[in-house]
Amino acid sequence: MRPIDGGVTAPAGFRAAGLHCGIKASGKPDLSLIVSDVPATAAGVFTINLAKAAPVYLCQDHLASSAGHAKAIVTNSGCANACTGPQGVADAKEMGQLTAAALGCAEHHVLVASTGVIGVNLKMDKIRAGIPQAVAALAADGGAAAARAIMTTDPFPKEFAVEVTTAQGNFRVGGMAKGSGMIEPRLATMLGYLTTDAAVDPVTLQRVVTEASRYTFNAITVDGEPSTNDCVMSMANGASGVQITDELYPALFEGFRAVAHELALGIVRGGEGATKLIAITVTGASSDPDAWMAARAIANSLLVKTAIHGGDPNWGRLVAAAGRSGAAFVLDGARVQIGSLVLFEGGRPFDERAPQAADYLAGKDLAIEVDLGTGGAHTATVWTCDLSKEYVQINAEYRT
Repeated sequence: MRPIDGGVTAPAGFRAAGLHCGIKASGKPDLSLIVSDVPATAAGVFTINLAKAAPVYLCQDHLASSAGHAKAIVTNSGCANACTGPQGVADAKEMGQLTAAALGCAEHHVLVASTGVIGVNLKMDKIRAGIPQAVAALAADGGAAAARAIMTTDPFPKEFAVEVTTAQGNFRVGGMAKGSGMIEPRLATMLGYLTTDAAVDPVTLQRVVTEASRYTFNAITVDGEPSTNDCVMSMANGASGVQITDELYPALFEGFRAVAHELALGIVRGGEGATKLIAITVTGASSDPDAWMAARAIANSLLVKTAIHGGDPNWGRLVAAAGRSGAAFVLDGARVQIGSLVLFEGGRPFDERAPQAADYLAGKDLAIEVDLGTGGAHTATVWTCDLSKEYVQINAEYRT
């Protein structure tokens, strides 16, 4: 497996476009389109938030009615089309209909996504004019433009692709994502798209998207806020000629996981106001759910995130977050490690190492490990970022 350029259009048979159609007053790109040249299988995972946006329901309906098939994914940024009532439902449906008409495909073969401010109706006049322009702009090297057009508060676009070598031939997996705040999806991420030119049946594609997301998109948090629009969607068009069998599934999984991992870390690196990428690893858990529960509790702790932003090796905050997480926890057996430095173990602090730990926390890529002390063998890693004054400012002024 090797990294390659091209993002979502790196796999054969995919084209994409991104342009400004008028939703964003800034003039930045706000309409994205990904299209498979041949019929593709499709799958998706979606937010657990019960306040789902209209496009989320539409995608779930289309994947069900098409038996897991799609030709295109159309996305607007600058407006979430969430909590917009019957008009929002109608707008999401029309967005799919317009795309299907422009591409000459069935309506349920179009997946629709939106991202931006909640509670605002789409500017459908802009969408109606923009979709034909996006179709006309489709290109085999359009992945970068599409990745920029789905951004909101993201400081940079996120795309990645790999080529996987197997005994049956090579196939490619590409992807793009957006996300900067309201990230902690529990099944998906803000918006993530994965494409492959391997031939994958719908059941297997759903399996690989779900399993790859578990260790990547579902293992990140910026602020502990699952959004109304979170989704990860995938299309597989078979253009490489490589048919995914049980024997080749591990190769497919590793390809999807590699792309999703890079995109997920990009989301955390680009978190609103973020200055540090932090890997929180929990060990010594008595069960797999406990490991994930404790890792998420630590990663979402405002006290932990602010301490790390300030370079303060306050191991007590890590112990406190682990102890109140709901996971089984034994204080006398617990251990806290920042980088290679153990600051607490066996009920004893090692505060003489605090200056070295503070020096380590001045870095940009950090690793923190907390052993829950139960003697269990289960582990989990969640990636997060620090919490800065800029995060507060961005979200205090998001609408005003």
